Amino acid sequence: MSESPAMIMTHLGFRLDPNNLYQQVVTQVLESAKRMELPGYLQLLMAQPKNEVKVHFPVKMDNGHFTLFKGYRIQHNNLLGPYKGGIRYHPHVSLDHMKTLALLMTMKCALADLPYGGSKGGVQVDPRKLSPNELQTLTRRFTSALGANIGPDHDIPAPDIGTNAQTMAWMADTYININAGQRANGMSVVTGKPLHFGGSEGREKATGQGLVYVLEELLPELGIEMEHMSFSLIGYGNVGSWTGRLLTRRGAKMKAVLDHTGAIFNSRGIDPQALTAHVMEKGGVAGFAGAEPMASEDFYGCPVDVFIPAALEQMIDGKQAKLIQAKVVAEAANAPTTPEGERVLASRGIAVLPAILCNCGGVTVSYFEWKQNRQAETWGLERVDGELRRHMRHAAFSVKENAAKYKCDLRSAAYCAGLSRIAEVYGVRGIFP
Repeated sequence: MSESPAMIMTHLGFRLDPNNLYQQVVTQVLESAKRMELPGYLQLLMAQPKNEVKVHFPVKMDNGHFTLFKGYRIQHNNLLGPYKGGIRYHPHVSLDHMKTLALLMTMKCALADLPYGGSKGGVQVDPRKLSPNELQTLTRRFTSALGANIGPDHDIPAPDIGTNAQTMAWMADTYININAGQRANGMSVVTGKPLHFGGSEGREKATGQGLVYVLEELLPELGIEMEHMSFSLIGYGNVGSWTGRLLTRRGAKMKAVLDHTGAIFNSRGIDPQALTAHVMEKGGVAGFAGAEPMASEDFYGCPVDVFIPAALEQMIDGKQAKLIQAKVVAEAANAPTTPEGERVLASRGIAVLPAILCNCGGVTVSYFEWKQNRQAETWGLERVDGELRRHMRHAAFSVKENAAKYKCDLRSAAYCAGLSRIAEVYGVRGIFP
């Protein structure tokens, strides 16, 4: 197929919108497919998800009234294996939002050489406004509403923003209770569970740990020593806090952090353990005694070696990209850089390490958990970390290899690496019937 990505999307009925996150990511994937001269059918299959599930379900709130919630499960592609992807609870969850993340999961699993396809799901809700009882009821109702759309051999959810190990425990318990024939394998319907309910060692820190392994592989070629580097973080939830703790243990200095409550700075370095305790108690970084408050503009302009967005999507636009004073942007969050922001970073010579490489540690250790559940095994932390490091270094090497082969940036190279595996399997399996 010789059409441009825009022509393909027009053919599929898209109303072209340069600010649409899904179209942004689809365009990047299709540009990589075109660069590789992949078959037209493969480009069409990548451009839209296989299944889109939307559900509405009632939840009885603590005050006795009912609220109707909207939830999604998007299943992008299952060529390589069962669908795999997180469950997000956030007010901005939407159809295109979930489609974007499901596509990225397909690419991420292919890049990490996992036997999974990509999916994503979520509920349009602010979980901080719900009581623990309301969260449990919402989770069980959502799981029930999804019904046969999830399963240990079909589609396997995991935690994402606004959900955690407790959420996954409720999902697994609900699934087991409404699927009597799946009691033996029911626990493996989700990953990211509590350790004493089928969870895996190393799962909580997996995304941050995976990022550290990627930096370990790529930073030397960029002239940066991890043991002496400085870094800043957007977001201090699970991914951000573990990234901060793990990099600091390696000798790096965390100089600045920004989240929804504000920004903080300490030129001598911020104690990540103390900040983690503060955020758990206060709900954000604002007011942390071990650092000074700073304006968000000053945060983006804080001189560091590595700038790490670890929160939501599209947090670095053109304006913010002009402010960043770093040698490298390492995307711990999904699609945190807009096309305009990426162009600005490229024009300024700032290297961007792409999200589908930097944050695929989470799904990789999720695979280890699923595998342990299915084989009735328990792996120690040393084995988990060793296997994770092997997968992450292999993925990083594949990205470097494709960047050299196609003479392209690292994001395009990461998509090329994932698409190469997908194309190879489609070539063998063909298109049914």
